[in-house]
Amino acid sequence: MILPSATLGILGGGQLGRMFAVAARSMGYRVMVLDPDPESPAGALADIHLCADYRDHAALERMGRACAAVTIEFENVPAGSLEFLAQFCPVRPGAAAVAIVQNRRDEKTFLQSHGFVTAPFATVENSGDLAAAFHSIGVPALLKTARNGYDGKGQARINSFAELESAFERLGAVPCVLEAWLALETEISVVVARRTDGQTAAFPVAENRHADGILDISIVPASVTEEMAGKALETASAIAAALDYCGVLAVEFFVLGDGRMVVNEIAPRPHNSGHYTLNACLTSQFEQQVRALADVPLGAPDLLRPVAMVNLLGDLWRNGQEPPWAPVLSQPRAKLHLYGKQSARPGRKMGHFNVLAESADAALKVALELRGGLAAEVSTG
Repeated sequence: MILPSATLGILGGGQLGRMFAVAARSMGYRVMVLDPDPESPAGALADIHLCADYRDHAALERMGRACAAVTIEFENVPAGSLEFLAQFCPVRPGAAAVAIVQNRRDEKTFLQSHGFVTAPFATVENSGDLAAAFHSIGVPALLKTARNGYDGKGQARINSFAELESAFERLGAVPCVLEAWLALETEISVVVARRTDGQTAAFPVAENRHADGILDISIVPASVTEEMAGKALETASAIAAALDYCGVLAVEFFVLGDGRMVVNEIAPRPHNSGHYTLNACLTSQFEQQVRALADVPLGAPDLLRPVAMVNLLGDLWRNGQEPPWAPVLSQPRAKLHLYGKQSARPGRKMGHFNVLAESADAALKVALELRGGLAAEVSTG
């Protein structure tokens, strides 16, 4: 076990790294962040911020020699950098697991090969594959870039072959997957932590609502059957085991109108839909990430009270002005978390707040009232 006073490293300096740093320092660890942004939100709270590119071998070696172990805060850190870093200290999760989830084709192939159900899909490596993929999947469908897609980016809905050809060019003619469009009842997710010895702890299922491809609200407990929730928890834990994963992993699921559940995507890190754990669970997803990285026993993921989490995007910042936080701060069961980002823009995740209540419906009601009040103040301000 790696005990407090040791230095833990994280590749990536956004809000997830920032919240990891808070958890780690609260537990008595030192934190080193490697991120090329001099205004990195995580770097501002770290003991040491290495302002360098993720492929900078000198910086990686410095980190590896200074840290007892290193983790990641986003999935697109080059797998080669993780392999290089692993020469000097443990890297959790490892390069092999991260490489699989960096590519939608590899991820879906891995899932299906291990018996996990996904939406039907076909691989598109170049324009010569478009016709076969179209005839295999049909329409409606979604064309998604194999790499670097998130928050609704890097994808397009397809209703005809002409739209498929146009979308492929618009997405840069890079390798893609064509995925069948499914009729959804709801979307849910599970955040699970796993240690090197296989100890696993899964957080309660979150029900997620999106706006313009970006997570808007998460509600816990999710309004799914106990059987469905149990299956989601079991599946997320089984995926972590199949990947031989160490760290915090999020699994997104589609619940279909006919009651089936399919795996949508995997994220090899804490997840936006797990931010509710900061206030509503005995252990947060970020403390769990620290524990898994340090290879100490995982904390209990128990839900202490129903909760609704609301994302705060840069759209709420107008003319460089902070939104009026007084209503949120005046609600005794609301907890505001801001990420320390220096500039706001539409769609950028700037913070979130959690509302705790006696029931999920009551938490959601207050959360929507607070969010509506913020939006109204901004629009009239």
